[in-house]
This record gives sequence, C-alpha cells and structure tokens, in this order.
Amino acid sequence: MADQKTAQTSRAVATQGGTRGAYITLDASDKVLSTDSVTAAMWSDNTPTLQVFQTSSAQVTSAVKEYYTSVYQTASTGVTAAIQFDIAYANSKGSGSVPLNPLVVGTTPTRINYGSYRNLILGDENATFIFGNYSASDFYCLPIERARYKQSILPGTWTMNISGSSLNLSLTDDSKINTVANFSDAGRYYNIISGSAGVVRTTSDQSDANGWTLASGSYGWILPDVDLLLLNAAALDGAVVGGGIALGTATSNGTWDDNSAKIVSALRLSADASGSGGFTLNSKEDLSSDFIFCRAKSQEYNYSSNPSFISSSTGAILFDSFIDNPTTYITTVGLYNNSQELLAVAKLSRPLEKDFTKELLVRVKLDF
Repeated sequence: MADQKTAQTSRAVATQGGTRGAYITLDASDKVLSTDSVTAAMWSDNTPTLQVFQTSSAQVTSAVKEYYTSVYQTASTGVTAAIQFDIAYANSKGSGSVPLNPLVVGTTPTRINYGSYRNLILGDENATFIFGNYSASDFYCLPIERARYKQSILPGTWTMNISGSSLNLSLTDDSKINTVANFSDAGRYYNIISGSAGVVRTTSDQSDANGWTLASGSYGWILPDVDLLLLNAAALDGAVVGGGIALGTATSNGTWDDNSAKIVSALRLSADASGSGGFTLNSKEDLSSDFIFCRAKSQEYNYSSNPSFISSSTGAILFDSFIDNPTTYITTVGLYNNSQELLAVAKLSRPLEKDFTKELLVRVKLDF
C-alpha cells in the first residue's frame, strides 16, 4: 500500500503514441484526495432499531457467562443469528461473581472486567470512572460486535429504551449539547443522558437540566471511537423518583449474580411494553478516495503497438491511412510506480476514440 501513496507518479494507457512514449508522469494537480462520511444502521441486515434481544443457552452453561453475555437479533441457533453486542458487568471490588481462586481475594470476573476497561479507557490503574459528577465503582459494559460497525458510532443519533417495573427510560448522549468532546485513552466520550436522538429530556422529579439522575450523575459514557457504551449501575438502580428504573444490580460476595441478564430483561421489557422501544444505533465511516486525472493530449496515444496496427515482423504500420491520420481506441488506464510496476487498472465502460484532433480526460477513482 505504501507504493500506492508514494509512487502514483506515472500512468500508461493501453495504446502507445506521441513523442513522449507510453508512460506519462502525473503532476501534483492531477491527484486529488477526497473524504466522505457514510452513515448506516448498526444492526444486522441494516435494521435501524433492534427490538429482539436473544441470548445463547450454550453460553449460559459455559464459563464465559460470568464475564459477559452476547445478545443476538434472533434465536442464537437460527441460520441468520449474529451477535449484535455483548453485556458485561464490571465491579471494582469484584462483587457479583465467584472468585477464580478462593485463596486469592478479589480475583473475580467482575473485577477483571473493571480493570480491563479501566486500562483501556483511563490508562491508569488508580483512576476512577466519573459519570457526570458521580464516582462509580461498578458499571455495565456494552461493546458493539466488530462485524456490526464500519468505523465508529455516530453520536447524537441513537436511543436506547430500557424499562424497570414502572418506568420506560430512554437514553441518548449529550453530544448535541456539549459539542466539544471529552477525551480518554480510548478516544472521545460523551455522557449518556435521559432523552432520545441526542435531545435531552428533563423532568423535575427524575432528571436535572443535564439529563442526569438527581443523585448518581449521568447514566454513563458512550465512547464512539471504540464502539462502546458504559451504563452507570448506580443510576439505573435508583428509584423512579430520581431518574432510575430500580434495576436491582446485585453485589454479593462469592456469588454469581448474573447482572448482565438484568440489562437484557430491561431491554426486552421496554420493547414489549411500548411496542416502539428497542435500541436504535447508527455507524459512521469516513471513506477516503483518490481521484487521478489521466489526460491524453492531441499528440499522445495516437499510435498503437497492437498487432492489428503494426506488423509484428517488420514493425511497419499495416495501413497507409494510419500513417498521417491514425486512430486508436483507449479501453484501459494503468497506474504505475516509478519502477514501472503496475499498481492499479481502470477499465473504461466503452472504448474512447483518439486521434490528433481529440484530447481525452479520464478520471480514475481509488477508494480506501
């Protein structure tokens, strides 16, 4: 790939002609770089909103269950089943799961999860997650499956509906309010707030002007550059009066509390209760394109080395009419490096007629 960037300095057209030969050096003005942003629905089959949240019975019986739960868009045994995202519970004290080694205090999957995400995001084993103004000792991690997204999450456009026994809560991020992002070791992050599609929702008895809970800060963070959501367990565990849904995160010592299943249940309850709930998420990808403008001037590429044009034995032009008024048909453009090694080939949709009275411009687009 390095050659493509540094050595796109000459071009060759399938026909040969002119006094300058088959290879012509490209000028800087012949090359233009363009970047376009493309957005798409995150979920399988370009589904904009995920309303079915299935888990795998095989995973429930495996050791993996204590680390995370995978969520599918249909029954996990189905032909079209694909993981959409995972749910992991992280606790700084290791609560909510069974120790891997009873002789070593704190060696639990939930503590390992906490340490892993702390290193990834904060880059400091002594740092603490601050959701809004709340110092969190536990949270839920929702990494989006790599196959679902192109490059990153598109902030300010997503909505997650999640329900407790008596409240349907909609969550989004504050990127439309705070247009300057915060940055971590894992890139940008925004606070998760009460609202939908980037628009804050405030109620005097449930959330403040920022869309945060009244006692436990924001509902977490979204990190679009690593396609990750962190949900503040304390915020979701709070009472309805105050902004929570009474999720009921369990923090037993030495017991697997299956907290990830509580998030799955809350997502399912929202979709079932409202009929229009679910999880809407979009991806964003920046596509870089190189535009190469290949020009054939009037004196160039009017002769050919094709056997139908020149005798293979004598090198003479086969038809007298081609001596003073030659005509060629350009069908292919090749891009070469300085060593005349072919890097890319562009095929034209139809042959282009070329003679001394015509000049041609062919635009070649390379997407990366």
